[in-house]
Amino acid sequence: MYCKNNDKFREECGVFGIFGTEEASVLTTLGLHALQHRGQEGAGIVSFDGNTFHSIRKQGLVGDNFNNKIILSQLPGKTAIGHVRYSTTGESKPENLQPLFANLAVGGFACAHNGNLTNTYSIKKHLVETGSIFQTSSDTEIILQLVARSQKKKLIDKLIDTLHQIKGAYSLVILTNKKLIGVRDPFGIRPLVLGDKNGSPVLASETCALDMIGAKYVRDIENGELIVITESGIESIKPFKKIPERPCIFERIYFASPDSIVGNKTVYTYRKALGEQLAIENKVMADVVVPIPDSGVSAAIGFSQQSKIPFELGIIRSHYVGRTFIEPSQSIRQFGVKLKHSVNRSCIKNKKVILIDDSIVRGTTASKIVKMVYEAGAKEVNLGISCPPILHPDFYGIDTPNYNQLIASKSNLEKIRELVGAKSLFFLSLEGTYKAMGCKKRNSKTPQFTDHCFTGEYPIDVTEILEINK
Repeated sequence: MYCKNNDKFREECGVFGIFGTEEASVLTTLGLHALQHRGQEGAGIVSFDGNTFHSIRKQGLVGDNFNNKIILSQLPGKTAIGHVRYSTTGESKPENLQPLFANLAVGGFACAHNGNLTNTYSIKKHLVETGSIFQTSSDTEIILQLVARSQKKKLIDKLIDTLHQIKGAYSLVILTNKKLIGVRDPFGIRPLVLGDKNGSPVLASETCALDMIGAKYVRDIENGELIVITESGIESIKPFKKIPERPCIFERIYFASPDSIVGNKTVYTYRKALGEQLAIENKVMADVVVPIPDSGVSAAIGFSQQSKIPFELGIIRSHYVGRTFIEPSQSIRQFGVKLKHSVNRSCIKNKKVILIDDSIVRGTTASKIVKMVYEAGAKEVNLGISCPPILHPDFYGIDTPNYNQLIASKSNLEKIRELVGAKSLFFLSLEGTYKAMGCKKRNSKTPQFTDHCFTGEYPIDVTEILEINK
């Protein structure tokens, strides 16, 4: 599902797990809080106390649903996993919240999943036809069903058997009676890192979750790697043929927290470099550089420093407008964008302005903001986007619209400029994006990133999804 009124990619999901500490559920709650930017639809935690699994899954924010009283009384145990969700596959319903849990023949099995499977339809069709009963519409349940039905004897072998049947982008954190397991898809599209909290291993989508609980970063889980944590230690299993890693480029451009470490650099560093490269490629005369907050701030700083044009907070974003805000009547819908953004007129009036944002999807919000800035007295408004035009939808765990709703897919640059109302509109080139990521150039045969939203080159086959969506 994609929110048709939203002009940004929606979040994916965040996963977290910790093994062997008395404060497992408390630390998991804190870790999920740090990952809240990856999904605000709902959150869940499953803990294990040595005998029994305990589970709480709630719609809404982590802080609204998990307090000390609930955690200490209802989530005991030395091991726990957690999940924050924004739905990409599966409807927005309580039963789809994760981690999903099932009692299997080999014991309890809880799974938290970030990503999206691309062969969901065919696998689910076969499972239903052969007797499986599904309780959710989430693709994550397919993993539980396949593990349960595998003829392999050991749990890890059942899981590996399952991994060879599914296709897509995924990072998994799994909790069993004796194990905490992390899995990353063969291309490494979705992120997963290993940390350590005073001897207790930690798995998380981003390093910001490690920082939140005072854990040290150990390493990234490799693409195609399965890591098994037990009381005996940590075992690495690589069940797939080794292929070049292709992490999602939008983790660096948009999704990850600015303070998270990716490739030995903070995400903020990459985003600032994107802005710098945008300024190198586009020489625009202006008085001020203004970010569209919060997503455009890092790139705008880089653009300002590279271009020597002053940076100003010309647009102020309200942090008190909830995602579930209901506009009370049709007559005031036109004020919707003003609920989130207001213009700082002292920075705008009688100025030539360059607005900077990290992406443009449908163009609706951009056009409203451009209009607001003109109404505040700007002489002219230019719009710079610190990534290439988004021409193709994503099917790997990012909630994106279809081709017809992607403004760059159906309109050329001049048409988009007219639609958003800016004097000029400029995007960062694909090669410039790769330079900002630290690459000399894009390898056309084996790209260093998953960049299909720009290029249409999907590393994992999406034919099944395209057929279903026709």
